[in-house]
Amino acid sequence: MSDFEIFLMAPPGLETVLAEEVRAKGFATPTVVPGGVTIQGGWPEVRRANLVLRGAGRVTARIGEFRAFHLAQLDKRARKFPWGDVLRPDVPVRVEVATNRKSKIYHAGAAQERIERAISEELGAPIDPKAAVTVRARIDDNLVILSIDTSGEPLHKRGHKQAVGKAPMRETMAAMFLAACGYTGRETVVDPMCGSGTFVIEAAEIAAGLHPGRARAFAFELLAGHDADAWAAEKDQPPAPLPDLRFYGSDRDAGSFGAARANADRAGLGALCSFEKIPVSDLTAPDGPPGLVIVNPPYGGRIGDKKPLYGLHGALGQTLKTRFQGWRVGIITSEASLAHATGLPFADESAPVAHGGLRVRLYRTDPL
Repeated sequence: MSDFEIFLMAPPGLETVLAEEVRAKGFATPTVVPGGVTIQGGWPEVRRANLVLRGAGRVTARIGEFRAFHLAQLDKRARKFPWGDVLRPDVPVRVEVATNRKSKIYHAGAAQERIERAISEELGAPIDPKAAVTVRARIDDNLVILSIDTSGEPLHKRGHKQAVGKAPMRETMAAMFLAACGYTGRETVVDPMCGSGTFVIEAAEIAAGLHPGRARAFAFELLAGHDADAWAAEKDQPPAPLPDLRFYGSDRDAGSFGAARANADRAGLGALCSFEKIPVSDLTAPDGPPGLVIVNPPYGGRIGDKKPLYGLHGALGQTLKTRFQGWRVGIITSEASLAHATGLPFADESAPVAHGGLRVRLYRTDPL
């Protein structure tokens, strides 16, 4: 295959932040589209996107398209499609189909059945609803657009987090919120309600220059023509000297910071990360120049009754204003009233971002 369209998925509201990362990582001409970013490239770009992009939730490769106005035509053209260029006959495949009202083929289940039969009978690959390799077909205005999910497990699953707290922030989203706060890996980061340590670990990984996909497998490794030698060379990352920075997480829940410490150790970042059981009222700024405080505090929609949370947010704001002069602050919440209960001088707020069935915003300050 020559160059094709590669789709990089992002939560709605964070597409432009992902596009900035894609551009910074050297991918050519990223285009923002609803739900993500597209680039043009080949399998080397697919591999590298899965390995190095922190904000992408999934990487999908568009492998072809054809017109189909009825199921018999879909069946015939799916059988003629060169599946063997991308799929292996010995690797199970899952098929997912979505249709829209503009298409004469509107029954997604029947369309899925025809494509599954074409793959199994023409290529010989077994069909399995739990397969690691997924073919996605979108029928849009009678055009059948075929794509392959090259990631497999969602990319927020970095491969080192086993313990998660209540209402966790996905690593991909945490990375984009860090970027939106101007974090580049050259300053200390503090999370005073760290949960399982996502923000702290992501910040430390960025500072250490580690690839987010270094410790996991990907679906593209199971595709036809996968260049295992090139992939081994690409992901072989020589150890770099650790930065002269530390990253701090705290939580009033002893179980949370214990889990965070274990997650950091599995990521190979235990030497950079400190986790303690500290209520926000006892928090103090670490030694050294000011950096970034970023926090995803409890809010009513994910925890329950939000009335008791106003005092918690007030205490957080008071601590930051009195003990963190010169630091920037980023707060992620679905409740504007809770953000403003901190009394912090927010410079701006982000567009709404989909998170766990809610719409959250990032509230940012200039240096306090």
